[in-house]
Amino acid sequence: HTMDWKTLSSKYLSKHIYFTAREDRCEMPNGQIVDPYFVVELPVSVCAMAITENNEVILLQQYRHPLKETILEIPGGFVDKGESSGKAMARELLEETGYEFSDIIFVAKVAANPGVLDNYTDLYVATGGKKVAAQHLDASEEIEIKLFSLETVRDMLMKNEFKQALHATCLFYAFNKLDSLK
Repeated sequence: HTMDWKTLSSKYLSKHIYFTAREDRCEMPNGQIVDPYFVVELPVSVCAMAITENNEVILLQQYRHPLKETILEIPGGFVDKGESSGKAMARELLEETGYEFSDIIFVAKVAANPGVLDNYTDLYVATGGKKVAAQHLDASEEIEIKLFSLETVRDMLMKNEFKQALHATCLFYAFNKLDSLK
């Protein structure tokens, strides 16, 4: 018994690399028509709890225009065409933090908002970080690096101090992975 909907028609409202929006007309298995159904297409994204060789977590403080707030985040970004998600994670870590990591371990795969977004995010924990370069940021990025102890970050997570849901989820799975390795 399938729950799949049929897509009867589809038209693009926007075709930007990070904001491709379409309007679908769908038919549910019971014959009911859903029109319109809006979908935002995004590339696969990645993020990681990044830990230095001194056991400090690298957090990034950055202004997020949609929220009109400066928030603490973990490193992350989008996977480029033809790039593996692990390679993308290593690239984003180096660009955003200037650190290289001895291990980048996959911990989970989640869908941020499957009611609207069509992408998944691969979550990682990166360990053994060594500072090897300066940050290499996009023109629109202003990122301040802050280092915190693992205990402090776990405490912040439990107190709901991470506003970015994917990042909170990544931290949760990363701590779970680290605890299982003890």
